[in-house]
Amino acid sequence: MARAPSTIAVTGRTHDGAAELTVDGTLDGTTYRELRDTIIKSALDEPSAVIVDVTELAVPAESAWSVFTSARWHVSVWPDVAVVLVCRRLAGRDAITRNGITRYVELFPTIEAARAAVRHGDAGLPRRRARAQLPGVHSSLRRARALTSEWLLAWSCSEMIAVASMIVDVLVENVLEHTQSAPALVVESRGSTVTIAVEDCSRVPATRHERPSRGADTVSGLAVVAALARAWGSTPTSSGKTVWAVIGPESCL
Repeated sequence: MARAPSTIAVTGRTHDGAAELTVDGTLDGTTYRELRDTIIKSALDEPSAVIVDVTELAVPAESAWSVFTSARWHVSVWPDVAVVLVCRRLAGRDAITRNGITRYVELFPTIEAARAAVRHGDAGLPRRRARAQLPGVHSSLRRARALTSEWLLAWSCSEMIAVASMIVDVLVENVLEHTQSAPALVVESRGSTVTIAVEDCSRVPATRHERPSRGADTVSGLAVVAALARAWGSTPTSSGKTVWAVIGPESCL
């Protein structure tokens, strides 16, 4: 008799600016990606932290605990949101520690302890963030550039407009050309850096593809992004992916 597939349930709420997730069910190869992408999606909304209560989570193979380090790695550069674990069971905390998860993800025995740690550690630079859902049509390129300029002017980041507009062009055009999605544009300012991110509903990760048929003089859009940005990446989400790029003063044209 075939074994029934494992299931996992995640309930969420917000408390003092942090996203709190409670996970129940079984973590294994069939639910690993679902849980990872749910955590990443919560982090992309940019709470002060993502606190995950795993007290009731069954983990038959201890190697599956690495889902939490994987999720943290995906968001470590942007949006740089901490992932924090809570486990009220001593055996669960021992397993998490034994598998090296606490080298990258903090672990607490109670939700109150996790909340206190997040409050005391939340002294980072303020973020300014704007988001717009765009239709899946070519005119969205012009709209995306206009919105980016408008937001950066409002945030006194006018020196970033030229390079940000180039990156926005590439990321939005890639969505329109290579997916069946309507792009969502996110622009964020934090300290001296600006992040441009575009969400779509395709699970295919964004990668640089050079086309020999175009000749040596043609450079792919993501190669331009890589040359201009301090860092860029393609982060999976529960509904597709987010492709993002971080620029700083050194990126200005």
